[in-house]
Amino acid sequence: MTRVERLALAKKRVVRILRTYVVATERTLEQKISDAGPTNQRIEPFVLTQARRLLVGEGRVIEQRRGKTPWFHLSDAKPELIAERFAELEPLYAATQDGGFSVRLGQALEVAVYKALSRGREVFLGGFSDLLAHDDSHLYKRIDPPRLLSGKTIEKGPLDYIVAQTGCAAGLEVKNYRTWLYPHSPEIRELLWKCSDIDAVPVLIARRIPFITFRLLNLSGGIVHQTYNQLYPAADAGLAQRVKHKNLLGYHDVRAGNEPDARLLKFLCTDLPQLKEAAKPEFMKYRDVHLAYGKGKIEYRE
Repeated sequence: MTRVERLALAKKRVVRILRTYVVATERTLEQKISDAGPTNQRIEPFVLTQARRLLVGEGRVIEQRRGKTPWFHLSDAKPELIAERFAELEPLYAATQDGGFSVRLGQALEVAVYKALSRGREVFLGGFSDLLAHDDSHLYKRIDPPRLLSGKTIEKGPLDYIVAQTGCAAGLEVKNYRTWLYPHSPEIRELLWKCSDIDAVPVLIARRIPFITFRLLNLSGGIVHQTYNQLYPAADAGLAQRVKHKNLLGYHDVRAGNEPDARLLKFLCTDLPQLKEAAKPEFMKYRDVHLAYGKGKIEYRE
């Protein structure tokens, strides 16, 4: 499809989803439009954002802010129905944004990666020291990998994990976000900066990664892995079930627990050792560019 065709299709889908959901956040629209349908017909979030802005500009869609969160509904939706849906959805969405929950949410995927790495044969740095001491209703004690590796210092701060097999290190960043990470995202810049400092192959593990980010990293010595799931702590299984409900937030990909699935195990234990060896020469070719981009000395277009 051409860009114009994709934009038109995105507008139609936004209207259709809002007819069903009445009110929705950007994340629900992404889940129902960017994560759904045949692969060749999916609308990436940046196109979805453009379509949504056009609809707001045309007056067909109303943007309503509740706190820091923008919600969207059709201009012809009945006020009493809008109020009813806000009363139902707003407390549920607020629960997913709670500060204490958000930190434990981030740890859920970090723990899954740690458990997967522990089953492999690679030497790695970083992890958790008290996984057997309590459940995930409380934060686990995280031990970051060192910022100094083979005489080279990570200026920006620690990576989530460093796979430190002799001769070819890889730096891992683990992001249990609903948002898709584009090349201009701070998380991408920081990953490239940190890995360039210690000459480690950058590895990004996230729920969803758009093609443009995959292309950027894949062609310049980086590695990406999409989990296709957002992990919730097992202690919040009830919340996970509610956000998955098709008539509520519709996050059908949420999974409770921090055990690695078969795809993550295969990636970290079987694929990564070979992938990082193959990626290292390309990464070193572009290392100086990665470092400059990570530090903000050059922009993405450059």
